[in-house]
Amino acid sequence: MDKFNHMRVFCRIVELGTFSAVAKELKLSTMMISKYMAQLEASLGVILLNRTTRSLSLTGAGEAYYYRSKQLLEDLAELEVSVQQHGERVKGQIKLCAPIDFGGIYMVPVIEQYLRQYPEVKISMSLDNKPPNLRDGRFDISLLVTDKLDPGVVARKIAETELCTYASPAYLANNGYPDCIEDLSRHRCLHYVDTPQGDYWLFNVDGEPKRIKTDWVLASNNGRALCQAAALGMGIVQAPRLSVMSYLESGELVEILRDYRRPNVAIYATYLQRRFYPAKLTSFVDFLLAYFER
Repeated sequence: MDKFNHMRVFCRIVELGTFSAVAKELKLSTMMISKYMAQLEASLGVILLNRTTRSLSLTGAGEAYYYRSKQLLEDLAELEVSVQQHGERVKGQIKLCAPIDFGGIYMVPVIEQYLRQYPEVKISMSLDNKPPNLRDGRFDISLLVTDKLDPGVVARKIAETELCTYASPAYLANNGYPDCIEDLSRHRCLHYVDTPQGDYWLFNVDGEPKRIKTDWVLASNNGRALCQAAALGMGIVQAPRLSVMSYLESGELVEILRDYRRPNVAIYATYLQRRFYPAKLTSFVDFLLAYFER
């Protein structure tokens, strides 16, 4: 029995929640995953998981074994990384998650230049506005546009952006300018979903944050679609300035409600804290910082 392999399988069951999810990830059958667990429990002489037809839960012994196994596997991975650091070449795969708009607009040119410098690295990028749980191992780095950070991760600020409110000149000519945020109740709004603010827009009123719930006519998790809708005169949008730069430069959108603009929001590269970092991770994060500083 490969004890380390069985420990890895057990840890992934705990983290993913089902045998079938682990089987899919490892490209094995569910029966094989079940066999690994049975062998592991038999070798230890204890039950690690309470199984029902609908759920799995850790036993007391299982909880203790999970945390010690997780630490042992992480120590082993860090040992391998520390040895590999002695090599001169940066190589391997980076699993990256980024917000849909920021990733779609800005990250491809960054990745293109990085891969020119480090041709033996491969990058897998997923775009999602919901921050991933880095502890489940699906991603090495998560880019976040946020003012709230998980205290359990390393966060390096790569840039910052303003969160502003915009409309097209045509929309404002037909519907008038909102003089204050309360006026938004009589305007057509375009809402960005899947953000930490939920159904609300954020503003600054006399130095204090204030949330306004808008009566939106179009909602999407894609800021580029909402900016295009705003440029077509469909309504008012609140978005990071980075997402609307091209529309501002062309005059298709103008900023409104400037007196209520929120403080700048930071863009972070986040990753798990550990004793040793692979060269692919440190080189990519350092590259990001230098790129956006330029």
